[in-house]
Amino acid sequence: MSEIRTKKRQADVLVIGGGPAGAWAAWSAAQQGAKVILADKGYLGSSGATAPGGTNLLYLPPDAELREKAVQQRYQESGYLAEPAWIHRVLDQVYESLLLVESWGYPFRRDENGVPLRDHLQGPEYMKIMRRQVSRAGVTILDQSPALELLSDEHGVGGARGINRLTGEDWEVRANAVVLATGGCAFLSKGLGCNVLTGDGYLMAAELGAELSGMEFTRQYAPSAAFGTVTRGRLLNWATYTAEDGTVLQGGGPRAGDFLPNMLSKGPVYAVLNHADTEEKQQILRKSHAIFFLPLDRAGIDPFKERFPLTLRYEGTVRGTGGIRLTDESCASSVPGLYAAGDAATRERVTGAKSGGGAFNASWAISSGTWAGAGAATHALALGRSAAGRNPQPAGRYGVAGKASAAAELDAAALVEAVQREVFPLDINYFRSEPVLRESLARLDALWSGIQGAAASPTVQGRVRAREAAAMLATARWMYAAALARKESRGLHRFLEYPETDPLQQHRLTVSGFDHIHVRPEAFQHQEVTVR
Repeated sequence: MSEIRTKKRQADVLVIGGGPAGAWAAWSAAQQGAKVILADKGYLGSSGATAPGGTNLLYLPPDAELREKAVQQRYQESGYLAEPAWIHRVLDQVYESLLLVESWGYPFRRDENGVPLRDHLQGPEYMKIMRRQVSRAGVTILDQSPALELLSDEHGVGGARGINRLTGEDWEVRANAVVLATGGCAFLSKGLGCNVLTGDGYLMAAELGAELSGMEFTRQYAPSAAFGTVTRGRLLNWATYTAEDGTVLQGGGPRAGDFLPNMLSKGPVYAVLNHADTEEKQQILRKSHAIFFLPLDRAGIDPFKERFPLTLRYEGTVRGTGGIRLTDESCASSVPGLYAAGDAATRERVTGAKSGGGAFNASWAISSGTWAGAGAATHALALGRSAAGRNPQPAGRYGVAGKASAAAELDAAALVEAVQREVFPLDINYFRSEPVLRESLARLDALWSGIQGAAASPTVQGRVRAREAAAMLATARWMYAAALARKESRGLHRFLEYPETDPLQQHRLTVSGFDHIHVRPEAFQHQEVTVR
């Protein structure tokens, strides 16, 4: 990197990522008196999976019996890998945080008695408010500024380096603590808002030695119109499903979880929302989920009368569970000064082996962001010295620019396509079998060997794409290594050869490493469940 073109800054806390988790982390750190900088790959307030849509939330009144019942139900659904105490923490935090959001001006719906219904947020309005509050808190926002690598020294993480997409200028932020809120990894599957979610935080954390956890629980796909990107599929409960020749495959109502994967593995599947058979029903659906209809309207399709083709878009860890392993209640990683929040962090403590869906994931973003921001600020301020006095070095090793010894330039586009061929197909990643996963992992390992020594293109886009490609490849390898180590079926992870849940495998699996991936079981304190 050219020192002349590098814009250098200093902070107590650097937050990387501008979705809800990053926004809450930055705001929370600033409330502790820390000097905070937030760097986002896109524009804080409009990038990521939350901003373009809406999301439900775990909003329960502080009724002990009601909450305990909800917690125990979720604990059972988690495959007994969640921790009830953490679910209670999320319920407590979300309740308080949504009161704040309302005080900041969010227009919650109200019932007939005028009581606010704080169980849903519209993404555009929500994130507009969060950007405003982050700015008011004194946080410096770096939009269109993807982080490319972390900085580290003997004290742990020391900041990050990246590039401004608009100016082409390199940036460097030295900070005593970093919060990774970079989102999950959807492998550029064209899901709405997922174009920036390429696993960058996983790669950067792992390069510093951090572990990941829950990476086997990533067998998550979502329905979408074949020509669209919207993956909000709840309205499909109003649909009749047909094959290409018009044969009815399912007449309507809630569908079994494996229905679409099974049908799509045999041929094209179409849907028509014919069960919304009155103008009143149709208007209710359009008002409740307007974004669902955008691609259909643009295509000139009346979805209540005309059928439209469906596909399944892979959502990886965005709606899956895995991410950076957390070591304590402040959402710290195993690297000093490095914290994780939102989809970048494993959600196992609250969702276990199950997908968080919308409500749990959105609530986790608020909660983990708040905790990680506060934890990072406490760590940074407790060091008692300025980050400017440190001399951290860049930690990026894979897909980075400026390698004088590089034998070749990394073909990021070809690498991404090769990774997608291993993670998108249902017969590899959804209908998991041991020999098929082993073969796929072997091909991914060969791709990994092929990027050794290759450098990124020196262009702005080339540098960003190379790191994204390396991150996606690493993420896919961690996913399949963890999946092969869990020889049972539990939650999102289903194995053809091991169809039952094994009580002896009621533990988490952590993964780490690059050339050789290490997988180890992690025990934790289980809780006896009282079935009511």
